[in-house]
Amino acid sequence: MKEHLLISIIYNKELWSIQTATIMIICNILSISLGRYAIQIRNINTLTSIANINGFGITELLATTSLGHIIGAGTILGLQNISLLN
Repeated sequence: MKEHLLISIIYNKELWSIQTATIMIICNILSISLGRYAIQIRNINTLTSIANINGFGITELLATTSLGHIIGAGTILGLQNISLLN
Protein backbone atom coordinates (compact mmCIF):
# COMPACT_ATOMS: atom_id res chain seq x y z
CA MET A 1 0.00 0.00 0.00
CA LYS A 2 2.82 2.41 0.86
CA GLU A 3 4.61 1.69 -2.41
CA HIS A 4 1.48 2.47 -4.42
CA LEU A 5 1.06 5.80 -2.64
CA LEU A 6 4.73 6.69 -3.17
CA ILE A 7 4.57 5.86 -6.88
CA SER A 8 1.38 7.87 -7.33
CA ILE A 9 3.00 10.88 -5.64
CA ILE A 10 6.14 10.66 -7.78
CA TYR A 11 4.29 10.02 -11.05
CA ASN A 12 1.86 12.91 -10.75
CA LYS A 13 1.96 14.70 -14.12
CA GLU A 14 0.44 17.89 -12.74
CA LEU A 15 3.42 18.70 -10.52
CA TRP A 16 5.80 19.52 -13.36
CA SER A 17 5.14 21.12 -16.72
CA ILE A 18 6.93 23.26 -19.26
CA GLN A 19 5.60 26.36 -17.48
CA THR A 20 7.13 25.40 -14.14
CA ALA A 21 10.40 24.45 -15.82
CA THR A 22 10.53 27.80 -17.61
CA ILE A 23 9.89 29.69 -14.39
CA MET A 24 12.61 27.72 -12.58
CA ILE A 25 15.12 28.33 -15.39
CA ILE A 26 14.37 32.06 -15.46
CA CYS A 27 14.74 32.33 -11.67
CA ASN A 28 18.08 30.48 -11.77
CA ILE A 29 19.45 32.63 -14.60
CA LEU A 30 18.42 35.80 -12.75
CA SER A 31 19.98 34.52 -9.54
CA ILE A 32 23.27 33.64 -11.28
CA SER A 33 23.45 36.99 -13.02
CA LEU A 34 22.72 38.89 -9.80
CA GLY A 35 25.15 36.74 -7.83
CA ARG A 36 27.91 37.42 -10.33
CA TYR A 37 27.92 41.07 -9.32
CA ALA A 38 26.68 40.78 -5.73
CA ILE A 39 29.19 38.27 -4.33
CA GLN A 40 32.02 40.37 -2.98
CA ILE A 41 34.25 37.74 -1.34
CA ARG A 42 34.91 35.06 -3.93
CA ASN A 43 36.79 31.81 -3.78
CA ILE A 44 39.74 32.92 -5.88
CA ASN A 45 41.80 29.78 -5.26
CA THR A 46 39.48 27.50 -7.23
CA LEU A 47 40.83 25.99 -10.40
CA THR A 48 37.44 25.76 -12.04
CA SER A 49 35.79 28.78 -13.52
CA ILE A 50 32.33 28.84 -15.03
CA ALA A 51 32.02 30.29 -18.56
CA ASN A 52 35.55 31.77 -18.35
CA ILE A 53 34.49 34.25 -15.68
CA ASN A 54 37.40 34.75 -13.31
CA GLY A 55 36.48 34.28 -9.68
CA PHE A 56 33.12 32.64 -10.36
CA GLY A 57 33.61 28.97 -9.60
CA ILE A 58 31.67 25.99 -8.38
CA THR A 59 31.00 27.41 -4.91
CA GLU A 60 29.50 30.58 -6.34
CA LEU A 61 27.49 28.59 -8.88
CA LEU A 62 26.07 26.30 -6.18
CA ALA A 63 25.21 29.27 -3.96
CA THR A 64 23.43 31.18 -6.69
CA THR A 65 21.52 28.19 -8.05
CA SER A 66 20.43 27.27 -4.53
CA LEU A 67 19.01 30.75 -4.13
CA GLY A 68 17.48 30.48 -7.60
CA HIS A 69 15.69 27.27 -6.66
CA ILE A 70 14.32 28.84 -3.48
CA ILE A 71 13.06 31.87 -5.41
CA GLY A 72 11.70 29.62 -8.19
CA ALA A 73 9.84 27.34 -5.78
CA GLY A 74 8.28 30.36 -4.08
CA THR A 75 7.29 31.85 -7.41
CA ILE A 76 5.73 28.60 -8.64
CA LEU A 77 3.82 28.05 -5.40
CA GLY A 78 2.64 31.66 -5.37
CA LEU A 79 1.44 31.53 -8.97
CA GLN A 80 -0.36 28.24 -8.30
CA ASN A 81 -1.97 29.73 -5.22
CA ILE A 82 -3.48 32.64 -7.16
CA SER A 83 -4.47 30.26 -10.01
CA LEU A 84 -2.22 31.78 -12.68
CA LEU A 85 -0.33 28.51 -13.10
CA ASN A 86 -1.97 25.14 -13.58
